[in-house]
Amino acid sequence: MRILVFQHLDIEHPGIFLEFLKEDGVHWDTVELDEGDPIPPLEGYDALWVMGGPMDVWEEDLHPWLKPEKRAIREAVLEHRMPYLGICLGHQLLADALGGKVGKMPQPEVGVMKIKYADAAAADPLFAGMASPATCLQWHGAAVLQPPAGAVVLAHSPLCAVQAMRVNDHAYGVQYHLEITARTVSEWSSISAYEDALVKSMGPGAGERLAAQTMQALPQLNRDARQVYERFMVLARKRQA
Repeated sequence: MRILVFQHLDIEHPGIFLEFLKEDGVHWDTVELDEGDPIPPLEGYDALWVMGGPMDVWEEDLHPWLKPEKRAIREAVLEHRMPYLGICLGHQLLADALGGKVGKMPQPEVGVMKIKYADAAAADPLFAGMASPATCLQWHGAAVLQPPAGAVVLAHSPLCAVQAMRVNDHAYGVQYHLEITARTVSEWSSISAYEDALVKSMGPGAGERLAAQTMQALPQLNRDARQVYERFMVLARKRQA
């Protein structure tokens, strides 16, 4: 089993999923796109994960690597039918690369918040059985405004109509952060764009409050991450077989 991971910031990595991969003995390769790493041929991989980042999908002039990244996503999902998991920016990139629309939100969605799973999630291979409403960590100022053709919306919140989606039967995007660890909030608070959104949404001292709220919710967040990971790996192993 080989998983390819696209990152856009060295500290915005697969988080708790790295522990799961190590436990299972799964090999992964990380492509740090913001540092100029080249995208390898996709044929040698069984799945593609695309993580978050402070940039927006439309900022191709500022981040020229977004164009080849979107091409690679289209190739992986449409041509190779690789199981795909996109988180936050990776969710938005899936939508944008496949013809959906991503744009700025009227206000950022930042904090430990609730989402609701749609009726379609009850029969979904990854999300069936999830408690709804569910607690999750949000940290984004852009959202999928229009899913790609054929996408199934699996979750929503008052501020974001597309919190999770499935494209065909093998590509998933989630706007909220499944990968959270005990270190996530402190690490991300060091990024100016994230810190600005945090203070704008939650006021002064937001970092400490959010860290405390996240730690309280962490057991449930990690349980949800474990379910999504294990069920996603079922999809990946089916393709591998």
